[in-house]
Amino acid sequence: MRTSTRVAGVITGIALTLGATALTAPATHADIPACTNMAAQAGVGATDAVTTACHRGVSGDLQGCVNGLTDAGVPGGAANGACRLAAHEPR
Repeated sequence: MRTSTRVAGVITGIALTLGATALTAPATHADIPACTNMAAQAGVGATDAVTTACHRGVSGDLQGCVNGLTDAGVPGGAANGACRLAAHEPR
């Protein structure tokens, strides 16, 4: 095998590995427990509605997360903070 073919193969492998890491990175930074804990601190227990809303925050749907938490009884400011924690966005 020629050296240039090997180098191209190695570079392709590295690029694919880094690309896969970039695609999965947001999921590794997601924090559903922090979101549900903040909702609990606001006085709303960890119900299915709260967990579902926090999952929306993890997937990047912050407005859907906030709407879901406020519908579940979490006050607006706490809902916003909880959803940002779910997505690990800077405040």
